[in-house]
Order: sequence, then C-alpha cells, then structure tokens
Amino acid sequence: MTDQPSYPTALGAANRTTITLLGQDLARDVMGQVGFGELAYWLATQRRPTPGQVRVFEAVLAALADHGFTPTAIVTRLTYLSAPDSVQGALAAGLLGGGSRFLGVTEDTGTFLHEVIERHPGPLPSREADWDALALTAVRELREAGRFVPGLGHHVHKDGDPRTPRLMEIAAQEKQFGPHLSLFAAIGRTHPQVLGKTLPLNGAGVCGAALADLDLPVPLLRGFALLARTAGLIGQLAEEMRNPVGNDIFLSVDLNNRSVAPDPHPGNRP
Repeated sequence: MTDQPSYPTALGAANRTTITLLGQDLARDVMGQVGFGELAYWLATQRRPTPGQVRVFEAVLAALADHGFTPTAIVTRLTYLSAPDSVQGALAAGLLGGGSRFLGVTEDTGTFLHEVIERHPGPLPSREADWDALALTAVRELREAGRFVPGLGHHVHKDGDPRTPRLMEIAAQEKQFGPHLSLFAAIGRTHPQVLGKTLPLNGAGVCGAALADLDLPVPLLRGFALLARTAGLIGQLAEEMRNPVGNDIFLSVDLNNRSVAPDPHPGNRP
C-alpha cells in the first residue's frame, strides 16, 4: 500500500466540522475578530502584525486603492462595456495593467531601496547626513546606468504628492519609520544634486518603502498594490454600472480617429 501524498500548509485547512486558518479557528477566532488588513498581512508573513503595523499597512492600502481615471480604471470600465456579463474579466483587465508605470512602482521602489540597503557594508546610517550620502551615491549610480530612480516624479502632483508626507507621518507615529523610508526621504533631499531638477517623491514609491519597512516580502510588494487597487476597481465598476462613461470614452476615440499613411517597421538588421 502506497503512502498518501501530503501537502502541508499553515493557511486554510478544513475538515467536516471546522476550518483552520493560520492556526486559528476561522469561525471563532478570526471572523469578527480580525480586520481584513490585519489578515492580509498575517497571511503574507504568517506573523500576526502589531496594531502599529496594521495602521501603516492599511494606510498604504488606502493610498493605493484609487487614483481616478488611470489606465487600470479605464480598461476596467471598457472591458465591462464590452463584456458586462464578466465582472471578473473587467477586474482582471484592470489588475493586469499594474506594471512599471502604474502600481508596479511600489514594488520597483521597495526593491531598489532594499538592494541599496542590503549592499551597504557595516551598520546602517544613524544620522540624516549619512543617509543623504548613501542616497546620493545610489542616485548617481542609477543615473550613470541610464536608469530612472523609482518613486520619483508624478504626472499630476508635480509640486508634491500629498500621500507621501502623510504616510511618513503615520509610520513615524507608529515607530515603523525604518531604513527604507529613511533612504527614500534622503533621495528626496539629494536627487536634485544629480538630476539638476526637483521631482516629488510619489505615493506609489513611499508605499513601497513603507511596506518594506513593515518586513513584508519584497517580491510580493506589487501584490499588495494590486490588493489595494482591487477595492478601487470594484468602486470603478460600481460607478460605471450607475453612471456609465465607458461608452463615451470608446466613442471619443472611435469617432475621432485619423487615418495616416503606414509607417513601416525599419526591421532589425543594421
């Protein structure tokens, strides 16, 4: 007789009478006792967060939930226009647009900051001036490599993203202002010396720094941005159902297209 396969998990498991989640009885110990933000953190780390960590984490989720008619919101509305029978398809379409320009910046910034910190020899800086020196070196290296500094700049909030100072304030209040936020703040102070202009620290970037300081898995940071945006996209869909604009967006493009001569691809040969 062969042994039965075993698939160990510390997450959800069920038998005929109970459901266990993270070592807790789901019905008795989780439902009505644990908030969704707290549970999301707990699921990702299998470590129950402190109240301060929950507050910062939920502030990040609120910051990323919705930002108006971004491409992710527009594609969700247009997919619903095309397939109103597929709410899941509309949501998925919006989430699939979370990349290097929208939402993915959260992961890109957190990863960049974490790499700089991991490479730093010896103890991390304890003074603002030392953080500034580390930030200056990191920005120069990116500049020399021809790469953008993730978390810098915003197409709307050119004079400062209001989410950034508020999240930093909350993190400081909850004693969750760690090395990633310290380095990100230093980049905000020093980048003009390298770039020759001042750009705002954007909300997606500060969220990545805050999530990294919460000791959440860096490779999953985009997942938390998508978790937040899911709520926003549900809101976009709910509004589209009541006050639709998807058809107007579609017709604005369709009725105003302009025919031009073909522009052939030059090919790949030198």
